[in-house]
Amino acid sequence: MLSKAQARKIIINAAGLSGEAAFGTGIAAVYRVIDHLGFVQLDTNYVVERAHHHVMAARVPDYDTNWLNELCEEGKVFEYFASDAGYIPMGDFRFTQPVKKTFELKAKVLSKTEQELMKRIMDQVERDGPVMVGDFEDDREEASSGWWDWRPAKLALERLYLEGKLMIRRTKTFQKVYDLPLNLIPPDTNQSVPSDQVYAEYVIRRTLGALGLAGQKEMRWRARRVDGKLIKPALNNLLQSGLVKLVGVEGIKEPQYMLAEQHIDVDVSDEVFILSPFDILNVFRQRLKDYFNFDYQIECFVPAAKRQYGYFSLPVLAGEGFIARMDAKADRKKALLIVHNIHFEHSAITEHTLLKFVEALKKFVLFNRCNNIELRRSNNANYSALISKYFSL
Repeated sequence: MLSKAQARKIIINAAGLSGEAAFGTGIAAVYRVIDHLGFVQLDTNYVVERAHHHVMAARVPDYDTNWLNELCEEGKVFEYFASDAGYIPMGDFRFTQPVKKTFELKAKVLSKTEQELMKRIMDQVERDGPVMVGDFEDDREEASSGWWDWRPAKLALERLYLEGKLMIRRTKTFQKVYDLPLNLIPPDTNQSVPSDQVYAEYVIRRTLGALGLAGQKEMRWRARRVDGKLIKPALNNLLQSGLVKLVGVEGIKEPQYMLAEQHIDVDVSDEVFILSPFDILNVFRQRLKDYFNFDYQIECFVPAAKRQYGYFSLPVLAGEGFIARMDAKADRKKALLIVHNIHFEHSAITEHTLLKFVEALKKFVLFNRCNNIELRRSNNANYSALISKYFSL
C-alpha cells in the first residue's frame, strides 16, 4: 500500500517535474520530453505562450520555441489528433493508425460534391506540393455562424488529415501546412497497423509512463478515439505477464496500476513550476483532487460570471504540492505580463518557497517575451507584497 505522499512523488517524477532540467537542456531534451510523455498536447490559446511551448519551457530551462518545428522538420516528432491534438514521437507513428481508421469509419457519409472536393485537394497536393487553407477561395455557400463553422475546403483538409491521407506541419506563425505523409515520414518508419491488443497495451504503457500510476479511467481516456473497452483485457494480459502491477494507495478506492519497472522511492526537489492548464499533470481533474487536494478547472470554457479565479488560470506547483493558481495574460505590445489574480491555496507558504516562486515568475516573464510584470490582485496581500518586494528582472 502506497501512501499519498509516495504516490504524489511518483506522479510528479513521471511528469518530469521532480527537479529542474530533469531531461537536460537543448533541443535533444525537448525530444526526450516528448519521447518520455508519449504525447504533448497542443493548444492554440495565446493568452500566454501556447501550451505545448509552455510544457517544454517548464522542463527545459533553455527552451527555444523554434525547436518543436525543427524536430518535426527532422522527422523525429509529428503532429496528430490522437486523444487530443498534440506532438508524438515518430517512433509511435504506427499507433496512430487505429485512430485514423476509426475517424474514417465513423465519419459522416460524404456527398458527391464533398468527395470531388477531397479528390481535387489530393490531386493538387500530389501535383503542386503542400497547401494551406488560404490557398483556396472562400467556398462557403452561407455566411459563417461561429468559430467551428468551417468552410468546405477547411473541412476537407481536416478530414484528409484525420484519416491520415495528409499530415500537418506548422509555419513560424503557427499556421497549418498540409502535406503528403511520404514527405514528412522518414522512410524507415514502421507504418504497420497494430492489432487491437497491441494498440491497447501501447496505450496502457504510455499512460503509466507519463502518469506514474493511474486507474483504468485515465487509460480509457487515452484510447477513447478508438475504443476504451479495449483497455481491460489488455491490462489483464500485462498484469499476467508481469509488465504492469496493481497497487493500492491510501484513500483511493479505484485500483491503481504502475509499470513493474517504476521505482517507488523517488525524490522531488523544492523547485516551483508555473504550469500550463494542458500540462499532463493537470488534465485529470479528479486525480488532482484525490492526490493533491487541488480542485482545478481551466475557466476559459466557463461563462465569465461563473469564473472563480480567472480566464486562464495557471497552476503553480511547489515541490510536492500546488501552492497557487495564477491568472495571467501577456501584453506583447507593452512587453508586460499582467497577472490579473494570484490565488494562494493556503497560508503556510514559507518565504523560501515564495522566493522560488519569484524566480519562476522571472523566467515566465522572459519566456513570454515580456520585460516587466504587473500584479493586480491576490487573496493574500502579505504574499503578493513580498513577491513585489523581491521582484526585479
